[in-house]
Amino acid sequence: MKYLLLICVDPSLEPDETPGEIEAWLDRLGGSRLIGNELRGAASAATVRVRRSERLITDGPFAETKEVVGGYWLIQARSEEEALEWAGRVPGESCRVEVRRIFEMEDFPREVRDAYEGP
Repeated sequence: MKYLLLICVDPSLEPDETPGEIEAWLDRLGGSRLIGNELRGAASAATVRVRRSERLITDGPFAETKEVVGGYWLIQARSEEEALEWAGRVPGESCRVEVRRIFEMEDFPREVRDAYEGP
């Protein structure tokens, strides 16, 4: 099963992990890691809100935001418990990791898979 780990951080704090800590954590992930990266700060971000046909674009930084996504990792895990265990090992003192399972084709009903895959 594939899981997305969203690393959420306080935008006012400087990252407290070093590249060495992140590399060590990634080495421990080994073959479980599929892809991932740290993200640049919220000062260089933008938010697009869509309501009906109206689009509102807000450039960062976002003063009212308590947390921002600071990085993401796509991992392969045998179970949700294993994904949660990996999330609990993310380096750093001040972050929150949101763990989300990714839909895979076998999660959909047979008729949906058949329609997608074709005859």
